[in-house]
Amino acid sequence: MVITTIHPPTIAVQAFSGMPTARVVVVGDRKTPADWSCPPAVYLGPDANAGPLAAVLPWNHYSRKMLGYLHAIRLGADVIYDTDDDNVPKTEWAVPSFDGVYDCTPGDLGFVNLYASFTDQHIWPRGFPLSLIREGAAAVPDADLTHQDVRVGVWQALADGDPDVDALYRLVDGRSCHFRSRAPIVLGEGTVCPFNTQSTAVRRELFPLLYLPSTVTFRFTDILRGLVAQPIMWAAGYRLGFTEATVVQDRNPHNLLSDFADEVPMYLRGADVPDLVSRAIEPGASVSENLIRAYSALHEARIVEAAEMSRLQAWLAELSLASSR
Repeated sequence: MVITTIHPPTIAVQAFSGMPTARVVVVGDRKTPADWSCPPAVYLGPDANAGPLAAVLPWNHYSRKMLGYLHAIRLGADVIYDTDDDNVPKTEWAVPSFDGVYDCTPGDLGFVNLYASFTDQHIWPRGFPLSLIREGAAAVPDADLTHQDVRVGVWQALADGDPDVDALYRLVDGRSCHFRSRAPIVLGEGTVCPFNTQSTAVRRELFPLLYLPSTVTFRFTDILRGLVAQPIMWAAGYRLGFTEATVVQDRNPHNLLSDFADEVPMYLRGADVPDLVSRAIEPGASVSENLIRAYSALHEARIVEAAEMSRLQAWLAELSLASSR
């Protein structure tokens, strides 16, 4: 379980750290209190964040969370659960099995709004294309779901209270949301929904896809990661799944207009990413090889900067070392 924070230990961090089955790694930054401590969580402060990747990542950027992923992998993690310090786990918090029979959407639907399968409220995930934000747009009817035996690569759980939505939703509507309980839903190949790092579990085979791009804005980095990941997952035989809410977000203070400005590149270019990546990757290539191809395409499309490529190479090199221990 990997969390990043600039705050003293929150209720969420304390709750996760108290779970007997979880090993928690918390990544700090220069803004994090110098005396941060919440045993038995492992804390990686700024001085502990050494190595080739740490040397090239910007300070005070969400991408430094990758240093926590590497530490978890060195500890032998088979699954990494991604969350934030303002997501309080519910009593029934759990991650479903990655392999099994689940309700699945049809394939090749393009972008869909999976939030609409868990609530009737007009709400959408951060990163969902603006052109599709209207009542009922891109929802998948329950009647279209079929039971399939699938390999899930990433589970995205929802968050009650103040879920992961964009600044437009918060500025125009802003209502809280409590999603209904229902069985998980797995997306078919060619069917896309943005996913984030709010309550997200990734299996070992896809650890390279944990890479958080560092030359894009804070509010775009995890969404871009998720949009890059999905075509690469399909090529490797894995799917993206969504589950009911397993956390309640008590959101840290935000400036909504600043959030909006940070999200503008996501609004303008996010919808292009799955097609760019799908055209760039090759069947039969490894996850890491396709990740390099994907970011090369994003660089050519001017979605990421040139520095992204050297940082990606540093991530993959350290990931290889961490995995071999």
